[in-house]
Amino acid sequence: MKGGGKTMNKAQLIDEIAKKTKQSKAQVKLVLDAFLSTVEAVLKKGDRLALPGFGTWYVAKRKARKGRNPKTGETINIPGGRVPRFKPGNKLKAAVK
Repeated sequence: MKGGGKTMNKAQLIDEIAKKTKQSKAQVKLVLDAFLSTVEAVLKKGDRLALPGFGTWYVAKRKARKGRNPKTGETINIPGGRVPRFKPGNKLKAAVK
């Protein structure tokens, strides 16, 4: 993992949010699941989702390119496609510094 820090999983995130908001874990899970499915739906349509200061999720186009099979050394074609991206906002960048 880049940065060398620990990885928080979904259950741990739910626990942290529940503590901070004094809501039940079940309520927090519902809200988190709704948020994640909304981000997914927005990106699926090709739209952007911006939370000022935190960041922006968007879809980028990846061009087709040539690659190499590491086992055989054979050149292969890697198709292009759409990939999700996240650009952090200024507040988030400052908080991490």
